[in-house]
Amino acid sequence: MKVCIYGAGAIGGYLGVQLAQSGADVSLVARGAHLAAMKDKGLKLLIGDEERVVKVKATDTPSELGVQDFIIICLKAHSITGAIDAMKPLLGSHTRIVTAVNGVPYWYFYKHGNQFEGRTLESIDPGARQWNELGPERGIGCIVYPATELEGPGVVRHVYGDKFPVGEASGETTADVQNLSKLLEAAGLKAPILDRIRDEIWLKLWGNVCFNPISALTHATLDVIASDPATRALAKAMMLEAQAIAETFGIKFRVDVERRIEGARKVGAHKTSMLQDLERGRPMEIDPLVTVVQEMGKMTGIPTPAIDSVLGLVIQRAKVAGLY
Repeated sequence: MKVCIYGAGAIGGYLGVQLAQSGADVSLVARGAHLAAMKDKGLKLLIGDEERVVKVKATDTPSELGVQDFIIICLKAHSITGAIDAMKPLLGSHTRIVTAVNGVPYWYFYKHGNQFEGRTLESIDPGARQWNELGPERGIGCIVYPATELEGPGVVRHVYGDKFPVGEASGETTADVQNLSKLLEAAGLKAPILDRIRDEIWLKLWGNVCFNPISALTHATLDVIASDPATRALAKAMMLEAQAIAETFGIKFRVDVERRIEGARKVGAHKTSMLQDLERGRPMEIDPLVTVVQEMGKMTGIPTPAIDSVLGLVIQRAKVAGLY
């Protein structure tokens, strides 16, 4: 099976090294100094005191790679639409697209059922281009739980975690999702197949919708946000709004809101991805993590006053920094 990691940054680079070391036929799409370093010296993964280095096919011209069995998208979610045209040469009749991205994937309402079946979300898929040009039927869900960092060009550091749950939109255990799970597990990763992948999407989004924007506004780490009474209360208010929306779509949360907040607190002095992007001058993932929940609230008729307020503030913060 041919596998392309599209966006071989921190998470994509980690996946790329693990897959390459397991003998998978993997290629990487990257750009700039990171790509140049990978071509020159290979891709290095640091796990504790261990170094793993692989020489793997890497390019900024996807058309060189040919049709793939799996495309694992590890781009920032707001970057996907801009990559559609470059991605098309990788698509064949059997190609599956694995959305290893934060937030809600473009195929979310495919085989969803009820009155929301076939709906698209403008905040994450402007003009429904991903839905129409990549195709929702290609999508396989993938939740990214590991934390990794790009230490420098061609160098990825693994911080914690190795779990990538996967699942079909329909909840079926298809041959494709079985092959994907086996591929990832052969690479030393945990990739359980979930029959309710949307539940897991929301479980992660539940924290992202509040902790990311609050951290970008306050520059506080997770332990501080979840311990300070004011920011903890604000996070809880946002999470309860998100929960009401999700449950309208039939989502089941396996933990309650207090336990989810405590889980974030126990992570410790961790900077969220949105805060890291702000500090490094990179575009911030506001729409895939926050605006999309507001849009789904409007879709369901559920008011989101806490989310609306924080969203307005973080968008203004990002605009002032030139990152939105």
